[in-house]
Amino acid sequence: MLFHVRMNVKLPANMPADVANEIKAREKTYSQELQRSGKWRHIWRLVGEYANYSIFEVGSNAELHDLLSALPLFPYMEIEVTPLCRHPSSVRDGDA
Repeated sequence: MLFHVRMNVKLPANMPADVANEIKAREKTYSQELQRSGKWRHIWRLVGEYANYSIFEVGSNAELHDLLSALPLFPYMEIEVTPLCRHPSSVRDGDA
């Protein structure tokens, strides 16, 4: 199952820099593990925002929920999820 996910990060303004940097480092490690596993297929930064658009490929809604809620930045995110399916006019056979 493919999902389009928008993540907006909103760290508290009063969060100490060392705490924010530690959370961001854990986030990077975890997100790169998911990318290498193929579950987090794409990630794009949104210019001028602390946000991204991502494509996930997972087996179920519950699996996506578990992956997203395990993100170290999850408590500071607003997340929008859109399920996707292959368009009949697509020339990319590898898309689900």
